[in-house]
Amino acid sequence: AYWESVIAETGLKPRFEEAVVAIERQGNQFEVVTSKGRYRTKSVILAIGRRGTPRTLGVPGEDRSNVLYRLIDPEQFAGQQMLVVGGGDSALEAAAQLAEQVETTVTLSYRGSAFNRAKRKNRERVLELASSGRIEALLESQVLEIETGAARLSTTMGERRIDNDTVIVCAGGL
Repeated sequence: AYWESVIAETGLKPRFEEAVVAIERQGNQFEVVTSKGRYRTKSVILAIGRRGTPRTLGVPGEDRSNVLYRLIDPEQFAGQQMLVVGGGDSALEAAAQLAEQVETTVTLSYRGSAFNRAKRKNRERVLELASSGRIEALLESQVLEIETGAARLSTTMGERRIDNDTVIVCAGGL
């Protein structure tokens, strides 16, 4: 209702489901190039959120409803089997918060050999939770496919099926 009133009052004409490809200055105006056309305007406001568009994995099944690209409320996943994908701070923080929920099992999959990109405190927290059995950290692993109730991963020990209720992908943004 709020945004409908803003649109009505300002005459704003939002374009939905159009990806911005480029913004080019043309004198005192801009040309905005999208996946559906070109628009001229006097000003441009970039409102992409905190991360922009989440980076996807490019694997079959990642469009399923149980695949999320950020963790908002770890408590809602209490008692579930969780797969977190990524090796940066967002992934490590999500895995740690989930591991602290009652009866929640957490597998953390990262393609690298160490969590070098993450802050030291996040690395230490995840390693502590892994050593206590609260997180299973699968380094040098990659998701091959997300199925109903499981994901297939390539690991250093071969292909592995990880049961899960929800997959949270923290692979950065575009």
